[in-house]
Amino acid sequence: MGPTLYRKKGPLIAFLLPAFGFLILFLYYPFLQNILNSFSDITGLGSAAKGFNDPWYVNYTTLFTDPKLRTALRNTVLLTLCTVICQVGIALILALLVDSIRVGAQLFRTLYFFPIVISATALGLMFNLIFLFNGGMLNQLLSNLGIITENIDWKDPDHFLFTMFAPVMWQYVGFYFVILVTGLNNISQDLYEAAALDGCTGLNRVRYVTLPLLRNVLCTCLVLAITGALKVFDLPWVMFGAGMPQDRGWLTGTYMYDQTFNRGNVDYGSAIAILIVVLGVLFSNVANRVFKTRDDI
Repeated sequence: MGPTLYRKKGPLIAFLLPAFGFLILFLYYPFLQNILNSFSDITGLGSAAKGFNDPWYVNYTTLFTDPKLRTALRNTVLLTLCTVICQVGIALILALLVDSIRVGAQLFRTLYFFPIVISATALGLMFNLIFLFNGGMLNQLLSNLGIITENIDWKDPDHFLFTMFAPVMWQYVGFYFVILVTGLNNISQDLYEAAALDGCTGLNRVRYVTLPLLRNVLCTCLVLAITGALKVFDLPWVMFGAGMPQDRGWLTGTYMYDQTFNRGNVDYGSAIAILIVVLGVLFSNVANRVFKTRDDI
């Protein structure tokens, strides 16, 4: 049945061509155009290029001398580390806990995944209420508990990174949780029973059975977490907008948007976009080499 199904290639090509055309039109062509824009002189959004820059690589030299971009890169690298440790780490712990129960497991899966289906705009406004609006719910809670005597400004230079990172961490834990739970469900119970006969129970079962068999899934989660952290934009922008505290709160995604849409530096914004893509490719390759998947698992 299998060979007969794929003997005629015509229907397969007919289904593949529209998808391939969609990719060319909305992914590959804009990406190539963005590369061209990064070398061009474009001074306003929607304006035609005046030609190539003089010199043509000026935007890429500016990347190395722009102090705000260095700040954005530092914050993005820190966010990436927090994403790998907190998002994937917490998701792994929750997945292991949910996988070990039999009553209410589906309820927990739904609850943990629920933040993913909420729009970033709604989440940003919600966390503004928690942190920033009229003292904020968090300040009121801490005050009622007697921990603080006056409201904390969660946008000040000492706290803004926590204010920016917390919503991102909270929203995407459920995404990796679902992936890890799916991986756990694919592990045969016979392996756990064999391990139990050998006296491997509790944390040893997780260490010697679950984690090795979950290695490939964890590698996928890490690559997704790294690439996702490099292009975070929506939640921080809704909460902070262009009002980053003393220009110390930029991320690569928010700084690219500000340069392109607010300041009209379309060509420089295109160069930042290329930088984000390059960093994503490099970091993903590093993660794949360090946590490379194994065919024997």
